[in-house]
Amino acid sequence: MTDILTLTGVVATAPRHLRTPTGLAITSFRLASSQRRYDRQKSAWVDADTNWYTVTTFRGLADNVAASVDKGDRVVVTGRLRIRPWENAGKTGTAVEVDADAVGHDLFWGTSRFVKTTSSKQSSETAEGSELPPEPDDEAARATEEGSGEAPPSLVEAAAAVAPVPTAPAFEGADEWHRVDDESPF
Repeated sequence: MTDILTLTGVVATAPRHLRTPTGLAITSFRLASSQRRYDRQKSAWVDADTNWYTVTTFRGLADNVAASVDKGDRVVVTGRLRIRPWENAGKTGTAVEVDADAVGHDLFWGTSRFVKTTSSKQSSETAEGSELPPEPDDEAARATEEGSGEAPPSLVEAAAAVAPVPTAPAFEGADEWHRVDDESPF
């Protein structure tokens, strides 16, 4: 059986990206996962111990992590747990590793912008007239990188420019709480 777990924490080291001679992409980083608890005697939140994990990603996920994750980012990682003893120059310890299936920014702490990656096969099919729309051109981001000083549009403005979001019509009593056994307001 495989132990699958989900972790939240801070990327403690810059992600290390490499490609093997056979072309396999690998990206790894150290993840610090601290716990906080409420100390009733002090009437304050205090930091508990920090758990350290080595997170390893492979193939397309490795490429995306290398392009998206930086030291200090708060992330959510899901993957398979591996615990191994190690010995080096007379010192011994235990390595706690996670082979990640998914890595993403922890949106509790901030915002993120998703950009879908495409393989070269998908790109050629799109160019030959498939029904997929072309990737949006992010002129504002390029202008900021080139030093024009213009800030990129907010996510709300960018989303509204692509397609307006319809709003649901309000119904009478929408602001009232209903118990499960009450009659439905719909």
